[in-house]
Amino acid sequence: MTIYDITLEITEDLAVWPGDKKPIINRRMMIERGDRANVSEIAFCVHTGTHIDAPFHFLPNGKTFSEIPLEILMGEVHVFSVPDADVLDVSTLEKLDIPRGIRRVLFKTKNSDLWKRDRTTFFPEFVALSSEGASWIVSRCIELVGIDYLSIQLFGDRDPQTHRVLLQAGVVILEGLDLGEVSEGVYTLYCLPLRMKVGDGAPARAILVGSS
Repeated sequence: MTIYDITLEITEDLAVWPGDKKPIINRRMMIERGDRANVSEIAFCVHTGTHIDAPFHFLPNGKTFSEIPLEILMGEVHVFSVPDADVLDVSTLEKLDIPRGIRRVLFKTKNSDLWKRDRTTFFPEFVALSSEGASWIVSRCIELVGIDYLSIQLFGDRDPQTHRVLLQAGVVILEGLDLGEVSEGVYTLYCLPLRMKVGDGAPARAILVGSS
């Protein structure tokens, strides 16, 4: 059994979506300063690093984070490698020969090389899913889709249609994955978001378990 941690480490210089504040990590108590313990405080947007999007993120009457069933965040998942695509459109998805009946898919794209190159800089040219591709995902009854950058949607899209298509259909979106050390194949996904009283999303710890 091999465990792959596909979660981005939250640091103060981690790349964030333009307009979001960088994480703030403050050591409020320090043993070396004479305190009895080390105690840290952290502040960041819930869409920082590895996180899930709830329907309420883009749909005013959509389900909130607390209404997403945990069972969809755990179980068999198929990782597909798409190293040469600039966008995950219908043509690209059809070429992957994704089996019918699978519930969870993760896409490893050249975004993974961006994380290897620099985790502190936001790259707007990241690979993402087109709105037509999102409709294709919905048509295949896939319940969870994950991507190896900070958004499932192309940066230049003015209208968040990709998000809306997926979220209206109840598809869970898992963003900000680190798939650099993961090969294409079938794994077991364990993704546990923080339990918080917010509606639009939550940071998560995500791992894949492989058989070898």
